[in-house]
Amino acid sequence: MIRRRALLAAAGGTLLGSTLATGTARADAMIAVNPSTTYGTWEGWGTSLAWWANVFGARDDFADIFFTTKSTTYNGTSLPGLGLNIARYNLGACSWNSVNGETMVASANIPAFKQIEGYWQDWNNEDATSSAWKWTADATQRAMLTKAVSRGATAELFANSPMWWMCYNHNPSGAADGGNNLQSWNYRQHASHLAAVALYAKSNWGVNFATVEAFNEPSSSWWTATGTQEGCHIDATVQSAVLPYLRSELNLRGLTATKISASDETSYDLARTTWGSFSSTTKGYVDRVNVHGYQGSGGRRDLLYTDVVTTAGKALWNSETGDADSTGLTLAGNLLYDFRWLHPTAWVYWQVMDPSSGWAMIAYDQSTLQPGAVQTKYYVMAQFSRHIRAGMTIVDTGVSYAAAALDKSAKRLVIVAANTGSSAQTLTFDLSRFTTVTGGTNGLVPRWNTVTGGGGDLYTAHSDTYLSGKSLSVPFAAGAVQTLQVDGVTV
Repeated sequence: MIRRRALLAAAGGTLLGSTLATGTARADAMIAVNPSTTYGTWEGWGTSLAWWANVFGARDDFADIFFTTKSTTYNGTSLPGLGLNIARYNLGACSWNSVNGETMVASANIPAFKQIEGYWQDWNNEDATSSAWKWTADATQRAMLTKAVSRGATAELFANSPMWWMCYNHNPSGAADGGNNLQSWNYRQHASHLAAVALYAKSNWGVNFATVEAFNEPSSSWWTATGTQEGCHIDATVQSAVLPYLRSELNLRGLTATKISASDETSYDLARTTWGSFSSTTKGYVDRVNVHGYQGSGGRRDLLYTDVVTTAGKALWNSETGDADSTGLTLAGNLLYDFRWLHPTAWVYWQVMDPSSGWAMIAYDQSTLQPGAVQTKYYVMAQFSRHIRAGMTIVDTGVSYAAAALDKSAKRLVIVAANTGSSAQTLTFDLSRFTTVTGGTNGLVPRWNTVTGGGGDLYTAHSDTYLSGKSLSVPFAAGAVQTLQVDGVTV
């Protein structure tokens, strides 16, 4: 999200690159893919729906482009669908009604398309069937949610901020000083709002939220009354108070199978701090730890993985990340760092459509709200999301510039690698630890290539690469991201 980006760019650093990673491949290199070391079953790829879906939620072409793998024509060009299968729906915090003479206080800097209307609009009545609840709200974002789900996506419900009337200053962009802004007497009500929406969605929208997240970057201090979006500082102590209410409110509505995720902190290191501050009882309410990837190449991903997965036995997602590099090379580099050190089982980009061409996969004009150009980043995302699919097993490569996933039933190994250096190189993949490796006809290994520097391939398919026994050598141009599909692979 926008306010934190400059801060994290300055603070993120290259801690991971300097202290953990084996480094970006700069010369020819050998990578040994090791199927005996695995990092879980892949769950998928996703995007948050706020705010692009509040603008374009009625469009079926965008639903197909992002949530299917079929080709869809956009602006005269056939785009390969990204095949995302996770949609994160933002429960809004805004409404423009008056309750007992009180109204929402809106930041002067928040644009209309970032003001998401919530459903519980009158605190005097908690009955979700009463007129205190407006179930026609947020129609456009909801439309994309249902389109995504109908195309096979799993949904997560989250809230950038509690409803405005739950906030101390009635401002859903944050407190004046960036401090706690959820009223102490509304901890349960915030949980109730989320649970009621989850139940209504299941009963009326055909949407069964698999997980509910009550917070969004809650420990960050940039959520202020003059902010450009909805946001709310909720420190770890308050989070610990809200989580049992969330479990209780879900259970009261029969949603005992709905899981809870937390805390969507902005960085790997802050996620560790928050998680470490929770008592064992509080941790027991959390089924999955969500973390945002805005530390870029910095942060101790490895220690977060150890704390959450190895020690606590919880699931772990990178549930939101993004960057301002329209080429997609930064995306590829940070994502491959995640595969090497964080080992999430799902990865979610913040907004696939954004007014900033750098952040966007498909840009749009903030003033006219008209969609625009497809960025190279889109084609880089396709290298990953169209090939590493849900149900595949993530296997070790030992390096931070290549990821591998095995589809055991299809006997297929997928490798995605990037050359983030400034000169060409050849990467050789040692597959000798697999029992059989045959490839296609005559050992053919199909590959897809994106040259992020421009003037070259954009997710272009090639049939010119072959195995040599159980070895595979592939030339990479500077800034290239490639996907390799090795068939006939068994362990």
